[in-house]
Amino acid sequence: MFQPTEVSDDDDDGDGDDVNLDSELPNSGSEIGDKNNDWNESRSFQSEVKTVNKSFSCPECGKLFPHKRSLQKHVRVTSHSKDLKSFRCDDCGKIFSVKSQLNKHMRVHTGQKPFACEICGKSFRWKGNLRGHMKVHTGQKPFACEFCGKIFRLKRDLNKHIRVHTGQKPFVCELCGKRFSRKSTLNDHMSVHTGEKPFACELCAQRFCLKSRLNIHLKRHTGQKPFVCELCGKSFGLKGDLNKHKRAHTGQKPFVCELCGKRFSFKSTLNSHMTVHTGQKPFACELCAQSFCLKSRLNIHLKRHTGQKPFVCELCGKRFSRKSTLNDHMSIHTGEKPFACELCAQRFCLNTPVSVSVQPSKLSLSLLGVGVA
Repeated sequence: MFQPTEVSDDDDDGDGDDVNLDSELPNSGSEIGDKNNDWNESRSFQSEVKTVNKSFSCPECGKLFPHKRSLQKHVRVTSHSKDLKSFRCDDCGKIFSVKSQLNKHMRVHTGQKPFACEICGKSFRWKGNLRGHMKVHTGQKPFACEFCGKIFRLKRDLNKHIRVHTGQKPFVCELCGKRFSRKSTLNDHMSVHTGEKPFACELCAQRFCLKSRLNIHLKRHTGQKPFVCELCGKSFGLKGDLNKHKRAHTGQKPFVCELCGKRFSFKSTLNSHMTVHTGQKPFACELCAQSFCLKSRLNIHLKRHTGQKPFVCELCGKRFSRKSTLNDHMSIHTGEKPFACELCAQRFCLNTPVSVSVQPSKLSLSLLGVGVA
């Protein structure tokens, strides 16, 4: 039994002229000729309503249709769609109702890309892909999101974007039930179950399940940092890291603790903060019994055991185990005293309990309102 197959892919820009069901059923207008025109002339005398030339006929029963899509629907729903000739792909077994569809489909296997851009020379498998590509050169973005106003070159990109607003996730993993908004993301996710890591770094032995992660990794070797902050000039290897960094300038803190209302600039900082409420200390020191809520604090603690002091003052050569301690130390050389006592005019280079406990007797008298000579 003939079963027409439609070739489509969520992330592949097909062409309306490419592989659609019965999209190339014969146009029989030229075969009908004058007979059809006589039919229209006689019809126009009977009614003042404008008529449409019925130029598409069914190759099986001869029935006439005003539009190609009407003929396509007729062939699908009638019994003689079973009798139409079918064309099978020898490589993957897919079946097509028209040989031209099969010929186009074969480009998937052969890699043939017959449609080339005259401006940049890039080649495409489908004519529709070339048409979409041309908008890169013209700058045309005719498809606008009705929710946020963002514009796109291709309608399929708009459709994908709209899922951000609707939350639609039509692609489901059959193994774990997790849902995704894009088919390509689902395909990438499957490597979690298979453990496959097909993308290897040519500079080291590390492998990755996603090409995007390999690309991120490669920037460590090249040192490439193409994303630059306009406010301070700091550069980053990833655009996402630049966006996070900008929050330091804007003060934006989009991540909120649901228990205490405290806000954070980064989601990872919020996750770390949650251990304050849970009391969880999952990071334990292997050299002593002490445990910590944050891995960064464990790393700092480990330096006490190893004696490691990687941060060196360039002015006096003194070494420190923490970068923050080095930063505090630099005020000795600069003479900067940014911390002021609210009870007197005295200023300090560090904001620590030591600063307020140097002369506890004077502080106590000041709190009592008693003058000190």
